[in-house]
Amino acid sequence: MAFPDITAEGHVTREAAAFYELRAKGGAAAVTLSECIVHIKTGMSHSRHINLQDEGVLAGLTEAARSIKRHGAIANIELSHGGKYADVDLAKGAQGTQLKYGPSAERLPDGSTVVEMPRELIREIVESFGRGAALVKRAGFDMVLVHGGHDWLIQQFLSPASNRRKDEYGGSIENRARLALEVLDSIRRATGTGFPIEFRMSAEEYTPGGYGIRDAIQFARLIEHKVDLLQVSTGSHENSFSRTHPTMFMERGCNVHLASEIKKHVTVPVACIGALNEPKQMEEIIASGRGDVVEMARALLADPFLPRKVMLGKDEEIVKCTRCFTCLAERIHTQTRICSVNPIIGREFENRFALPASRPKKVLVAGGGPAGMKAAATAAERGHRVILCERSGELGGALKFAKHIPFKKDLYSLVGNLEIEMKKAGVDVRLDTEVSRELVEHESPEILVLAVGASPVMPPIPGTHSSKVILAGHISDETVNGKRIVILGGGQVGCESAVHLAQQGRDVTLVEMLENVARDANARQRPILLDMLAGLHVKIETNVKGIEISDMGLICLDKAGNKRLFEADTIVIAAGLDPLREVVNGLLDAAPEVVEIGDCVKPQKLTEALYRGYHAGLDI
Repeated sequence: MAFPDITAEGHVTREAAAFYELRAKGGAAAVTLSECIVHIKTGMSHSRHINLQDEGVLAGLTEAARSIKRHGAIANIELSHGGKYADVDLAKGAQGTQLKYGPSAERLPDGSTVVEMPRELIREIVESFGRGAALVKRAGFDMVLVHGGHDWLIQQFLSPASNRRKDEYGGSIENRARLALEVLDSIRRATGTGFPIEFRMSAEEYTPGGYGIRDAIQFARLIEHKVDLLQVSTGSHENSFSRTHPTMFMERGCNVHLASEIKKHVTVPVACIGALNEPKQMEEIIASGRGDVVEMARALLADPFLPRKVMLGKDEEIVKCTRCFTCLAERIHTQTRICSVNPIIGREFENRFALPASRPKKVLVAGGGPAGMKAAATAAERGHRVILCERSGELGGALKFAKHIPFKKDLYSLVGNLEIEMKKAGVDVRLDTEVSRELVEHESPEILVLAVGASPVMPPIPGTHSSKVILAGHISDETVNGKRIVILGGGQVGCESAVHLAQQGRDVTLVEMLENVARDANARQRPILLDMLAGLHVKIETNVKGIEISDMGLICLDKAGNKRLFEADTIVIAAGLDPLREVVNGLLDAAPEVVEIGDCVKPQKLTEALYRGYHAGLDI
């Protein structure tokens, strides 16, 4: 979960330090700065890495360590090398070779060539791990994490799939583990005793010809006397991304059994990781002896104060990670780090200057969806007098659709989090109350926030009044009848609805007028969603347009102009949303200052709704 706001030289910025500091403030026992490259010329895998070989990196590292430690947390830092996945052309100022080095020569799927790493370079990289560790210790870090998993350099040497060397670094597992052992020795020589070393390993490789849990156990036993904490993860680079970062379709803690198995065979403490978010589950892991340490990444983006809330017995206030992959996809898309349910992520430094209101004002918020609720809570926390009116009898807006979908339960729980946030801030919440001009005139707010949302699009085709037609937002056990389900609309909502219904054992057909489905899903979530649809045997029909709903099902027109009937017992409409502009336009001049936020401006993702609501509250 590296923060990519790093200078071109690879220096830590104040913004990056503030990113990590927030987790220390939230009660984490240890906070790990990640993606520090020990040998920049050959090991840089992304465009932004902390460069431990640049002489100017020390000041930023020191500020980061101090930022973590002043809140009582241990400052940890990850030492890494990309190996054959290093894009050395991204290493600013790199001199000399532009080759990729790995344990053995090979050609990667992207067509790039990997050269077998010579012994001289191996020795240089081993020494660079030691020098990097000495540098971070000087900067004030209390321990280091050696990244030996996820198919970066050390795992590449361990893997029989990528290591085909004939020298002392290849062949037996003892030889393939040699690089890891030499790296650990180098770090120990550089840092001395009493400086803990954590080691991350992958317990399974999921690669043809790669290693499995038995080899992982043997490897753990080889290195245990050289490390103080063994972190057991899983996976290898991009071919098992969804296993390394468990998706919303998987059970929380699905990788814990790997750590538990390795723990049986070693004496060193073992840490587990992988979509852990539930306090009771984490407590059970420790109490039962399945693991000695629980580690989190995405969970502490969604709620940096999770540990403190657990300690205070406020589990119900924890904002849970929805595993939507916005955090990881945004890194690819814009080289920034954000979170869909936490608008502070990526803005930790500037958020320090979000001062209380200079003068309390009366604020009326129209709409109880995520944007309206966040705006109301934020404004009230800053000292404003806030009334929120919701015309229905239930808060949540567009989030209510997640109520009946099991893998969306963490998303729906956000409604409860926002309710608690508003209650603690003193927001006056009024359900079954529509904001009219008369209500605005009666309350006389200085600020009117319009967050009235959007309405589902119903395609203008005959038959939509049929009893077999429902909206995607109304899916439940009571509304979906029969086994044959046709979903009209192949966006993310339609695809997730298809997954849910197919998981119930229904025969699902997804109909989309464009060429591809799930186009609006992010770069990390879309491949996972498509794999789920394929694995559940959902039939996907693209380039077909719905033209009529009959008693038999959905009639469509394909690109060739032919009519096609998709028989259905229930037809689910997932055709998008229309902003409620008529409501907005009727209230634009109802108060001295009117602010529009959320789907009533333009239907967007939850991320945008929460960010806009949060900053609207700050702007008042």
